[in-house]
Amino acid sequence: MSSVTLTDLQTVLRLLLAVVFIGAGVTHFLPSVQRTMAAMIPPRLRSTGILNPRALVILTGLCEIAGGLGLLYRPLIVTSGICLIVFLVAVFPANAFAARHPERFGRIAIPLVPRLVGQALLVAMIALAIVPVATAQV
Repeated sequence: MSSVTLTDLQTVLRLLLAVVFIGAGVTHFLPSVQRTMAAMIPPRLRSTGILNPRALVILTGLCEIAGGLGLLYRPLIVTSGICLIVFLVAVFPANAFAARHPERFGRIAIPLVPRLVGQALLVAMIALAIVPVATAQV
């Protein structure tokens, strides 16, 4: 009988999260996805300067890719996990804006409460994946 440890489960969880974040980040470079995500940025957060909506979409894609890769590199696991949690909080206003406009965003306009629950679960999974690593390095 095999004995699966919490460390093993966390390793698998980190791998899955890495695949999800890297995959999601890569999609930010597809023109159709860029247009949709740029439209999701709430008007009060829009700028015409260097942080215009399209640039923010590219920046968030890079953040997701970097965070996912960081989950795979032991010295960066905790830092990357914390950064991904901050990232999820930072992009929530765009998701909330899309949720308020389902006629404009269609299927990606996940209603606010399920989106919030999903984001919270993702944050919890990231925390679970990095916590023992953090305590082991203290």
